[in-house]
Amino acid sequence: MSEVRSVLVGIFTVVVVVAWILPVEAQLDKLRSRKKEVQPRQGDETAMAVVPAGDFWMGVDGMVGLEDERPRHQVWLEAFSLDLYEVATKHYARFLAATSRQPPWQWETVNLDIHGDRPVIGVDWADAEAYCRWAGKRLPTEAEWEKAARGTDGRLYPWGNQVPTAELANFAVGARFSYSQALMPVGKYEKAKGPYGHYDLAGNVWEWVQDWYDGSYYERSQKRNPTGPEEGQFKVLRGGSWSELPKYLLTYGRFKLPPNTRNSYTGFRCAQTVTSDK
Repeated sequence: MSEVRSVLVGIFTVVVVVAWILPVEAQLDKLRSRKKEVQPRQGDETAMAVVPAGDFWMGVDGMVGLEDERPRHQVWLEAFSLDLYEVATKHYARFLAATSRQPPWQWETVNLDIHGDRPVIGVDWADAEAYCRWAGKRLPTEAEWEKAARGTDGRLYPWGNQVPTAELANFAVGARFSYSQALMPVGKYEKAKGPYGHYDLAGNVWEWVQDWYDGSYYERSQKRNPTGPEEGQFKVLRGGSWSELPKYLLTYGRFKLPPNTRNSYTGFRCAQTVTSDK
């Protein structure tokens, strides 16, 4: 009888333990699943290149350029990484699948098999900023963008001082938009890479940056790591687009739009602060 009782006690103990473990495991699985759902995607598999810390000359002097591109002033920046390419539709599609974000303007015309490597367009500033955060990154500042395109030698275009040609950039291809006809795949122009290896910093699409726009900001800009005005009506864009004339592809050229603008010639790329392990 005692043996039977021992067996029954053992069975009861196992049942109790299993009954306790299963709900706990179920709760843990639920928490793990929930954690996966709320965690942003850390990285969008887009290659980046580092722009080293140091000084560079921003803007232009004299009668060159527009008034909001003057005066030429020296800026010191911490090291940062910048996407080698403009954010492509295939990467933005993953962002949309992982979030409840409203699709960009003209998204219904996207065929990822055909257009997956072309830059996403139809995104406003908040869309671009949200994507970069989801990817564990951020939008570049205006100064960071210009240094990546211009380097420390004051070049007029990312590839140097040669005027733009069809072998160097996608520009001035007309006014009518379609993903297939207006945009080129990112990274197409091998000869036109910037001083640190970045592609398409001139043409294809204008790129949103972090800063608010102020036409006189250069007159009072911070000397170290400037981030632009604290507020404004417009956000800055850089780089020119498929529909622009060559003069809009200059490394120091500035453009502005209301931050809620969605159109056929505006996209973006992301940046990331370089942290030291020392």
